[in-house]
Amino acid sequence: MTATISAAIAMDRMYRHQRHIYDLTRKFYLLGRNRLIKQLGPEANDCVLEIGCGTGRNLIWAAGLYPQARYFGIDVSREMLFSAQESIARTKLSSRVTVRHADATEFDPLSVLGRPQFERIFISYSLSMIPEWRSVIAKAVSLLAPAGELHIVDFGSQEGLPDWFRSALRCWLTWFHVTPCDDLELTLKAFVGPGRASLNYERPSRGYSQLATLKKTSQLSRPTREG
Repeated sequence: MTATISAAIAMDRMYRHQRHIYDLTRKFYLLGRNRLIKQLGPEANDCVLEIGCGTGRNLIWAAGLYPQARYFGIDVSREMLFSAQESIARTKLSSRVTVRHADATEFDPLSVLGRPQFERIFISYSLSMIPEWRSVIAKAVSLLAPAGELHIVDFGSQEGLPDWFRSALRCWLTWFHVTPCDDLELTLKAFVGPGRASLNYERPSRGYSQLATLKKTSQLSRPTREG
């Protein structure tokens, strides 16, 4: 059994019941999600992908802020996707928001979502739940359209917080199969360079979280879309 399959089974087992209260409880400690969404700034007809879309909360919020874009989401947990599909239908966004079951490390976006690339990709507190998270980043970068952007928010190293808090938080996170990606910045820097991409990286709230935007460089201006 691969690490990805094992993680998927664990996610379904954990969220079979938690999905019903997930959004209500997570808003108190998944800091930076709204800031990330506000920074997306997709243009008209841009395609936005969320990797690890969970209950669909972020996609629905983004669709409300930027109604001119189209939204897609994937998640390895079928249980979470049940909640996402219910919420998307309830908010009457089914024509603009599409979610599918897929493994973020190796899915084919054209066959799964009908799109080969995306102008915006974001990952909100999902990388730290994926054993092969570096492969997810590499996959996401490969799916960015010219001048596209990858936005990430997740738990940080909490370097500015008391040691007792950091230890208690990390112990608690293990109950939810969460391991903070302490070398996220270093991993993203591997994609940075002239003609490749630029990186903006922050550690808000004394390192409680980490917020990153990787902007893919394009030598060509973005084409003007019709419709």
